[in-house]
Amino acid sequence: MSDFGTFGRYTETPADRMPAEMRSAYDFTRELRGLVPGPHKIWLANPRLSRTIAPTGAYFQTDSTLTKAEIEIVTNLTTGRWATPYANYEHEKIGVQQGGLAPETVEALIAGRPATFDDPRQQIVYELAATLVTPRFVPLGLYRRAKALIGDAGIVDVTVLIGWFTAVSMTLAAFDVPANAQGLDQ
Repeated sequence: MSDFGTFGRYTETPADRMPAEMRSAYDFTRELRGLVPGPHKIWLANPRLSRTIAPTGAYFQTDSTLTKAEIEIVTNLTTGRWATPYANYEHEKIGVQQGGLAPETVEALIAGRPATFDDPRQQIVYELAATLVTPRFVPLGLYRRAKALIGDAGIVDVTVLIGWFTAVSMTLAAFDVPANAQGLDQ
């Protein structure tokens, strides 16, 4: 038996052959996201979890208190921390193309090197996320500055986004998904 399927070690089920519960989760994710990206392909193996977790990813696509650049700062710090090839490969591109971050900045985030931002919100999001993924305690001064710039809702978004991309990274690592994985075209 091979350790490699259609998406790293995971062998996807073609949509037209999915059991009803899996197909329902697949359709639900496509409705929310427009596609079934990266780890969502694997989460379909547990349809109930997939239907539960998909809205969190969709939230960060459309409703977050964070800007796309801020989301990509947190995402690249987190995926860099967990060193998952697929997530790093994808979000290095997304950080530049959709987040508007400089390529050198994204490289620094992934590599765990220091970065600075002219935008005060981006800077505080970076400082908070970098502290949490290290892992370190959040000092009171950093917390107060974060609360002043992004509020409690922004702090919650940063922390949950770190958790989200930790789950993404762990899923991709468990199934050894390579940087340029495509999976089934469905």
